[in-house]
Amino acid sequence: MRYPQGKPKISLTHRFHKITALLILGILIALVSFIPLRLAITLTRVPQPQAILALGGAFERIQVAARVWKTQPNLEIWISDFRSNYEPFRKIFQKVGVPEDQFHYASATDTVTNFTDSVQDLVNRKIWHLYLVTSDYHMARSRAIATLVLGSRGIVVTPISVPSTTKHQESIWRILRDCFRCLIWMVTGRTGASLHPNLYS
Repeated sequence: MRYPQGKPKISLTHRFHKITALLILGILIALVSFIPLRLAITLTRVPQPQAILALGGAFERIQVAARVWKTQPNLEIWISDFRSNYEPFRKIFQKVGVPEDQFHYASATDTVTNFTDSVQDLVNRKIWHLYLVTSDYHMARSRAIATLVLGSRGIVVTPISVPSTTKHQESIWRILRDCFRCLIWMVTGRTGASLHPNLYS
């Protein structure tokens, strides 16, 4: 089919959207491709963990974090969970003798915000290597998120899986969904958690 005036013109708005999308994609690729290098540098400089990051959601995780601390009492402990769980977790650490100034609590609403809400505090305290404590079924998703969120700031994790007999491994869909949210956070600083508080557990 021939057009009277040649090919149809692409509108400036369409062209702008296309350029913007390509620019954002390029930024994301650059950010993600730089992460392995940052993590390799961190492992060389800080081969041993400086702190423990335990994700809330199960008391077993907190108990394992407490046992790890007893073997390395110089480590700081970070717990990320709903604010309402603060006091029960605090009592667990008090029982094993964790000093108040070595215990920190970050309020979060889901697995992605477990990391995004605490990453800046870790950077401010110059903590570059963490033990990551969570349930075995939850570890794959947690490590993927940690790689993007913490890795983008040069923070590396050493995983400690807590055995669980009640839940199955999380689906690849949940992992990909949260990785996408992490990429959005890397560009915009937002995770989307407020859009549907109960969707992203």
